[in-house]
Amino acid sequence: MISQPKIALVHDYLTQLGGAEKVLKAIKSMYQEATLHTALFNPEHLNGKFDAWEIQTSFLQKIPWAKHHHRFFLPLLPAAFETMNLKNYDLVISSASAFAKGVITHPGAKHICYCHTPTRYLWSDAHRYSTEVSAPFWLKKIMPYFLPYVLQYLRLWDYRAAQRPDVMIANSKTVQARIKKYYNRDSQIIYPPVAVHNFTARQKEDIKNYYVIVSRLMPYKRVDLAIKAFNRLRVPLIVVGAGEDADLKTLAKPNIKFTGWVDEKTKAELLKGARALIHPQEEDFGIAAVEALAAGVPVIAYGTGGATEIIEEGVSGTFFYEQIWEELADRVTRFQFEYKNFEPLACRARADLFSEERFKRELSALVNITLNSAFNIQHS
Repeated sequence: MISQPKIALVHDYLTQLGGAEKVLKAIKSMYQEATLHTALFNPEHLNGKFDAWEIQTSFLQKIPWAKHHHRFFLPLLPAAFETMNLKNYDLVISSASAFAKGVITHPGAKHICYCHTPTRYLWSDAHRYSTEVSAPFWLKKIMPYFLPYVLQYLRLWDYRAAQRPDVMIANSKTVQARIKKYYNRDSQIIYPPVAVHNFTARQKEDIKNYYVIVSRLMPYKRVDLAIKAFNRLRVPLIVVGAGEDADLKTLAKPNIKFTGWVDEKTKAELLKGARALIHPQEEDFGIAAVEALAAGVPVIAYGTGGATEIIEEGVSGTFFYEQIWEELADRVTRFQFEYKNFEPLACRARADLFSEERFKRELSALVNITLNSAFNIQHS
């Protein structure tokens, strides 16, 4: 194997906290000397979690407002990554749900892409993007005249960029299928790391009369669906998270409480008391669902995507299969008579399959194989 390879990490943009950023932190903890490259860095929204890192940003960082409104600069993002200087690195690990996979490495370097999903607004959610994207009224009026052409250009670039990594990792079977469909590439599955050690399986006497959502407030997360269901049920719901979908608060009745982002200890306490975590979206994987299981809490999930790989029906949670608020409300109503049947230790046992230790072990093995392959080629 190459002795002490020089490693670069590449991440789409550090402008918010989410599952992708948790994966990035785990990778960085494995390769602490690695330099991080990203298109944009906005420490205002990151609670100081990345302040000590050595971070190199793209030319977009110097453009006023770009770090707050990166979606308005979509046509420039390919250039932002292609102009990153990675010529001195032996290994590049990209963490990509959009453009990071498109970096250009020198011929002797290896590039491993951890793909959270093929770029949503170019592929699986392309037809929803123009109607749901947050933008000023005047911009939304003219978007239909130019956005289709921008997305077509980006879609062609994205496909070509996805051919650049030497190894593609999918974060779930769901994403593996998308990578094959949209990029025509094979990939290996390594489930994301979840800090299950931060949670303790609760006792049944800890259960209180409320439900909880832990999610960024983005349209595709379908928090609106849960709010409509719980408005009708008049059952307490706690929404943990923040984001651009501010209209949700005006939609909610008094039985629904918004906490914003909370620290890990507070989140663990909120999960511990909940009858269940509500998971109304189609997710690539679903780190919040695993965190709930680690606390011994079952999950009520929309029965598609990554949730189906995490939850065992009747053991660690249950599903609803039509993504409308009426269906969710009906499932919660029936769950009110079932929640005591779910054993906290059974939920916890399921969560342990997705631990941070397992992630690091599997990624380290793949990195070693990849670097050994590069070494053998260079000396054959």
